Amino acid sequence: MSNIYYIIFFVALVVLELLYFRVARYYCILDHPNNRSLHEKPTIRGGGIIFYLSAALFFAITIRPSYYFIVALTLVSLVGFIDDVRSLSSVARFLVQCLAFLLIMMDLDLSAVSYFMIVIIFVVSVGALNTFNFMDGINGLTGGYGFVALASLLYVNHYKIHFIDSDFVIAIAMAVMVFCYFNFRKKAVCFAGDVGSLSIGFIIIFLLIKLMTTSGNYAFVFLLSVYGVDSVLTIIHRILRKENIFKPHKLHLFQWMVHYFKISHLQMSTAYASLQLLINIILILSLSLSLMNQYFVGICIILLLTIAYICILNRKS
Repeated sequence: MSNIYYIIFFVALVVLELLYFRVARYYCILDHPNNRSLHEKPTIRGGGIIFYLSAALFFAITIRPSYYFIVALTLVSLVGFIDDVRSLSSVARFLVQCLAFLLIMMDLDLSAVSYFMIVIIFVVSVGALNTFNFMDGINGLTGGYGFVALASLLYVNHYKIHFIDSDFVIAIAMAVMVFCYFNFRKKAVCFAGDVGSLSIGFIIIFLLIKLMTTSGNYAFVFLLSVYGVDSVLTIIHRILRKENIFKPHKLHLFQWMVHYFKISHLQMSTAYASLQLLINIILILSLSLSLMNQYFVGICIILLLTIAYICILNRKS
């Protein structure tokens, strides 16, 4: 797309977001404070629908990426939106997510990928998608972290390994910027909602799968290491506390730090995004090393994040 099309596309996204706000207020699609939330007043839920609308609008204009992808994204986003409006069973959500990733697997060229690795990718992808959903808990976190992930993938696509149409990544990044304008503030105008966290998570995971299967380099999974470590260690922490890991909670590290250390939402979101940006810069620089050394760098990063997580948790205790 040329610069003028970028501008028109961006303006269209702003208009679509504002229209959604009117609809959400009219139908009372609001997020009310509960024992899991960290906000105090009812706020528009589902503002992250702009991520899906951006992908759908881009697809309508260019017919890129594939029909499989847009159908899969529609399924995931629709289930997320329904869950924002009225509660949906976890089984239904899980089945739709599995179907969506199955469509993605059918669309990608996996001829050079072993069946064992395909199963691993499928399982990890479903888990990672729910990680994006669970980590959407404070102002600016989904938008800031999502933008870092997209910017990193865009850089890799442009300068290292071409695996996707750059315009598509830019279109989604513009949607994230629109969302951040209304969410990355002390008193957010809207929250992403399940439709937002699931749609942006699905898009980023799709891009990551496409990058890894195109390059044959699975070290790129570390581009989401901050979310990954927080989520996995939080699950382990809850198991050790003999809690039901499927019930809502406020035990993610960022939730502990906001609640107990009185760190502001925006400071916490900035810290998570900045840390992942620093890690991604290291990972991109390590692309000049051998594949084995790239995995070594990634594992070292995971170990350091794990140590930091444990130290912070012990300090809290």
